[in-house]
Amino acid sequence: MSAWQLLAVGLVMLLGLIGVLIPGVPGQAIVWAAVAWWALTDATGLAWGVLAGATAVLLLSQALRLLLARRPRQSGAPRRTVHIGGAAGIVGFFVVPVVGGIAGFVGGIYLAERARLGSHRAGRASTRTIMRGIGTSLLVRLFAALLVVGGWLGVVFRGY
Repeated sequence: MSAWQLLAVGLVMLLGLIGVLIPGVPGQAIVWAAVAWWALTDATGLAWGVLAGATAVLLLSQALRLLLARRPRQSGAPRRTVHIGGAAGIVGFFVVPVVGGIAGFVGGIYLAERARLGSHRAGRASTRTIMRGIGTSLLVRLFAALLVVGGWLGVVFRGY
């Protein structure tokens, strides 16, 4: 696969990661489709293994999302707060691999809410409410998509 094709696959994955944060956009499906595109073009055993792993991770996240969907969905926070948390989670994942995604997501929500509400106590309480309502489900979907992208990047940069 040429460098331009790898770049195109990476851009589609980035769009999928952003799509996870936007309601109604199938972000995880876009990430999976990019991995499938790469695996079908590359057609090596390792590429097929990455596709199988991506499929398993994303299916598991869907099952977890269904379990978490029983919690209340309305948190009262503006969408901007969730988008800031998602962007911080994506950045955190690449700054501190894997663990940074979770810390960045929760930290981004806290910082946005603290700035909006004006105090530490109110920001912390609002962050807890958001994470109970919609944040946990969104975090599971984002983290699964980030794991898939991270695995793909690991294989591509390693030179498979």
